[in-house]
Amino acid sequence: MARGAPAHGPRPLPAGATASWTTEGASVRSAVADRSPVTGRPLVWLLAGYPLWWAAGLGQFAYWLFAVPMAAELVRRHRTVGLRVPPGFWLWALFLLWTVLGLSLAPLEVPGTVPDSGGYGGALLRVAGYLVLTVLLLYVGNLSERELPTLTVVRALAVLCLATIAGGYLGMLAPRFGFTAPTEYLLPAHLASDAYVQALIHPASAQIMDVFGYETARPKAPWEYTNIWGYMLSLLLVWLVVGWVVQGAGWVRWGALTAAALSVVPAVYSLNRALWAGLALSLAYTAAVALRRGRVLLVGACSAAVLVALLALAASPLADVVRARVDNPHSDDGRASSNAASLEAAGLSPVMGWGTTRESMGSSDSIAVGPTPECPDCGQHVIGNAGQLWMTLISSGWVGTAFLLAFFARIVWRYRSTSSAAGQGALLTVLLLFWYMFFYVALMSPLAVTLVATALLWRGEEPVLRRRAAARTRGGLR
Repeated sequence: MARGAPAHGPRPLPAGATASWTTEGASVRSAVADRSPVTGRPLVWLLAGYPLWWAAGLGQFAYWLFAVPMAAELVRRHRTVGLRVPPGFWLWALFLLWTVLGLSLAPLEVPGTVPDSGGYGGALLRVAGYLVLTVLLLYVGNLSERELPTLTVVRALAVLCLATIAGGYLGMLAPRFGFTAPTEYLLPAHLASDAYVQALIHPASAQIMDVFGYETARPKAPWEYTNIWGYMLSLLLVWLVVGWVVQGAGWVRWGALTAAALSVVPAVYSLNRALWAGLALSLAYTAAVALRRGRVLLVGACSAAVLVALLALAASPLADVVRARVDNPHSDDGRASSNAASLEAAGLSPVMGWGTTRESMGSSDSIAVGPTPECPDCGQHVIGNAGQLWMTLISSGWVGTAFLLAFFARIVWRYRSTSSAAGQGALLTVLLLFWYMFFYVALMSPLAVTLVATALLWRGEEPVLRRRAAARTRGGLR
C-alpha cells in the first residue's frame, strides 16, 4: 500500500484517462469533504470532555464509546473516496496482528511465574484498546482541515491539560476525595469490587501510597493512576504551550503560562521521577529547536526564567519533597526485578511473546514472599506493568516490540524537519514515547495522545513533503 495513499478508492478510470486520475481523484475527495457533515465532534468531545467521562466512571472506556461514530465515518469514507493510511502503517498493522495472534499463548504457563496468572481477560482488553486507538489514528488523519481544524485539536488537548493540572491540586488538597460513579452501579458487585476494575471506573483524586515510611497522597485525577497522571501532564503541557502560548495572545497567553508554572507543584508532589526528567527533556528539545531557528535571545531569556524558577524551587518546601523522593527510591528494586522478568520471558518466546502479562513468583527478595492477609500487596507483582516496553516484550516478544517501536521511529524520521508549531509539538509528543516506555504504560490515554499527534503530523506534513519531492523532481528534469 502506498504511503499516505487510499486503502480503497474510486473505480479505475477507462483507458486513456489514467494520467488525470490523481487530479480528478483529489477533486472528488475534496468535493466529498466539502459536502461532509462531519466536524470532528467525537474527538473534541472525547478529549475536552474527558473529565466528564471520568466522573461518569467510563475513564478509558470513553475511547471505546467514541470509537463507534469514528468507525462509522471511516466506513462511509471507505465506500466513497477511500481511506488514507500513515507512512509505515504496515508496521503498526503487523503489531496489531501480533497482539491478536498472541491471544493463543495467553493461557500458557511461563516458567518462573504464578500458574494461571495469564488468561484472556487482560489480553482481550489490551487488544481491544489497540484496535480502538487505530480507529482514532485513522479518523483524525482522514479528516480534512476544514472538518477538524488542527487548532481545534490542539486546544482540546490544552483544555484537557488544564483539567489534569486541576486534578493534581484536587489530589493534593483533598487526597481522599472519591465517589461512586454511575457506571459502578451498573456493574455486578463482584466485578465492580475488583481492584483493577476499581482503578478504571472509580473516580478518586489520589493514590495513597507508602513511599516515605508513611502514607503519602500522589495526585491522579482525572486518570487511573498517578503514573498515568504524570505521563499525561508531560504530554499535555506540550499542547498547552503550542495552543495558548505560541498560538495565543494577550491574557490567554499569560494565563497558559501561569497554568504551566502552577503545574510544577502537583508535579513535584506526584513523586514521579520519570515525569521530572521528561519535563527537562521537553525543555531541552524546545531549546534545541529554537536554537536551530536562530532564536538565541529567546533561548537565553527562557533559560534565565528556568534558572530563576529552579532557585525558587530550591528555596521552597518543594525542595524537601524532591530530596526525600531521591533518598527513598521506593519501587526501584521491584521495577528492576519486574523488568528483568519481562526480558527473561521475552527471551523464552522471542517471536510471539506470551500474549499477556503474568504475575511474578514471590518478590525481588525471595520466591517465598507472597501475599498474606496482613500484607495483601506483598510479592507476586505483575510482570510488564512497569512500562510500555516491558509490557510489550512479555506480551508480543521482541518481534512485536520491534514492529511497535519501528512504526513510531519511522514517523519521527519522516517528519523530523517539520517547522510548524503544531508539527513540533506533535513530534515532541511522539519522541516522549521513547522515554516514558521504560517507566510508564502508554495504553490507553498516553498512547491515544501519541497517535493523535502522529495523525496531525501525517495529514499536515505529508502534502508539504510531496510538494518538495515534486519540486526536486522538476528541478532534476531541467
